[in-house]
Amino acid sequence: MAAGEALLTAWSSIPEPLTTEAVARLGFDAVTLDMQHGGHSEESVLRAVPAVRMGGPHPIVRIPVGRFDMASRALDFGAECVIAPMVNTIEDARRFAAAMKYPPLGERSWGATIAMLRSGAADDGQGWLQTQNTRTLALAMIETREALAIADDILAVDGIDGVFVGPSDFSIAWTRGARIDPSLEDMMEAIALIAAKATAAGKHAAIYMVDPALVGRCYAMGYRLFALGSEYGYLAHGALGFIQKARDSLESKA
Repeated sequence: MAAGEALLTAWSSIPEPLTTEAVARLGFDAVTLDMQHGGHSEESVLRAVPAVRMGGPHPIVRIPVGRFDMASRALDFGAECVIAPMVNTIEDARRFAAAMKYPPLGERSWGATIAMLRSGAADDGQGWLQTQNTRTLALAMIETREALAIADDILAVDGIDGVFVGPSDFSIAWTRGARIDPSLEDMMEAIALIAAKATAAGKHAAIYMVDPALVGRCYAMGYRLFALGSEYGYLAHGALGFIQKARDSLESKA
């Protein structure tokens, strides 16, 4: 991301490590385990992170609203990036950063035994302490008008590494509850502004993409991490393709 490359993350809602492992082998750069709206729990994150690593991608976790304590837990389980939803105040951003970073930058407590083991660093606690603040990413979600209004202040918080836009919630906020449309043209200027603010602050911009055809447009805005769909979408698209091929084959023999 720092080099300007576009990274694609799968989105995992099914709390089953075998499913997560299968998704991790599809070619994504990362897999995000969703605890906010998906079925993932603390236990399933613990089990699914190594399944992601086995497939090769980077493990990301989206925590539930306000569960900044779970941000530290996710890192201790081996997550490399945590997304916090509904960061609507400076205090939210500060609490999130504090949970994500070791002192003196934050207040993350020591106890990353599982993460160190999974990363092959079980015998290098000092090295872990000295590198993790820069090797783990804290992404604060911008999905309300309140968050947009203080986006510069959120990005200025030490320990916040970037922002993650939730366009569905943002469209609801943008239309004051009248419409849900993650591709709403009327809000695209604001979406671009968020990325510009992150870039100006020297931090990362990420976004959830319901329509993957918009990835190129958002990349041009400055976004570099793109979350694509979920397992349900991958299953549906794959199944529809197989079913159609089978029906086409039957019709050709009729």
